[in-house]
Amino acid sequence: MDVAYALIDCENFYASCERVFDPSLRERPVAVLSNNDGCVIARSEEVKEAGVPMGAPLFKWEDVLEEIGAEVLSSNYTLYGDMSRRVHSILEADALELERYSIDEAFATLPGLERENLQRLADSIRRKIFRQVGVPVRVGVGPTKTLAKVADENVKARKRAGWGLGTYVCPPEPKREELLRRVPAHDIWGIGSAYEEKLHEKGVVSAAEFSALPDSWIRSEMTVVGLRTAWELRGRSCLDLELVRPDRKTLVRSRSFGERVESKENLRQALAKHAQRTAEKLREEGLVAKGIKVFITTKRFGDPPHYSNGAAGSLPEHIARASAFARASRRLLEPIYRQGLGYKKAGVCLYDIRPARPHQESLFGRGREEDEALTEAVDQINREYGKETVGLAAAGLPGGEGNLEREWTMKRQKRSPRYTTQWDELPVVHA
Repeated sequence: MDVAYALIDCENFYASCERVFDPSLRERPVAVLSNNDGCVIARSEEVKEAGVPMGAPLFKWEDVLEEIGAEVLSSNYTLYGDMSRRVHSILEADALELERYSIDEAFATLPGLERENLQRLADSIRRKIFRQVGVPVRVGVGPTKTLAKVADENVKARKRAGWGLGTYVCPPEPKREELLRRVPAHDIWGIGSAYEEKLHEKGVVSAAEFSALPDSWIRSEMTVVGLRTAWELRGRSCLDLELVRPDRKTLVRSRSFGERVESKENLRQALAKHAQRTAEKLREEGLVAKGIKVFITTKRFGDPPHYSNGAAGSLPEHIARASAFARASRRLLEPIYRQGLGYKKAGVCLYDIRPARPHQESLFGRGREEDEALTEAVDQINREYGKETVGLAAAGLPGGEGNLEREWTMKRQKRSPRYTTQWDELPVVHA
């Protein structure tokens, strides 16, 4: 084969990131919580073995976690995002091409070597990431992206059984047939619940049986998407790496509040903060937006009142300027705010997004050039000294006083330090 596809999958990523900087956690179960410390969203192997499911409400599983001696932590997305960037930067040195599939997964193309040499290369990548970042990874390699996913799942199964080194390269035919017989049809990458039901009705229970179905039946019952999946399982590459990010249609930023928020001023602060973060994200991706929508909601369940509403508007031109988004969010809040309600969530959605171009859209528009120097200066300060070093006063101050204090922030009572991005939270070593 000309190239091979590899799936590099960080193991228990959030828990692994926490263990890198806190050695005391390496022999303890670790559970990481969602926003406002509500549900378990990441689990070490020990927590999984204790039966704690993904998304488990903390209050229902607190006794189990305490019984196994688990360390329960708030989510630390700043740390996880930075560690993800470090892993991907290492992969870029060994991969021919790289697709950042998610925060803890990446697809890469590798040279089309013999299986033994691919195995050595995969082992080398795994060791390098662990040595330089401290995060354990699995590496599955195959002639297609789907078979690389199958190889990764095989590594996972072998490690659960207590053997295997964390890498696996798909064998050539006919030995690949044996591997595919061990893969349940519902575990095939890209097979959803609707297709799973069709395969069950036809008596198909494994990936091997699925790949052996006639192309005409697959195309008729599962569209061209299912047919491509079958071809991929047979070793015919149909899915290229997504090296270019698909055009973004919308950009949403929202958070649940740690406590119910009643005052309009606190809602204004929260929306201004979301406007600031969406503007930063736009600039990171080289985009601008013209449409903006804000939304607010009370709790969805339990005793009334229940209320949810939103309002949308359009700006004079496409921009990525936080102050303009914040002013628009303040204006759009007015018609939807209802006094006396306890709000649990607020958010901002940007739409009508396109790549930034250096020109003035309208006769009376300000033009992007006027804002570039200021926004670049703000971004540079925040990159160098940490997020929120400079921001909108309308968003309040973290840890501030008086009416600027953020009373609407999320609960993160168990968050670990942001070891890699905040000077005052760097790990301290006592020699």
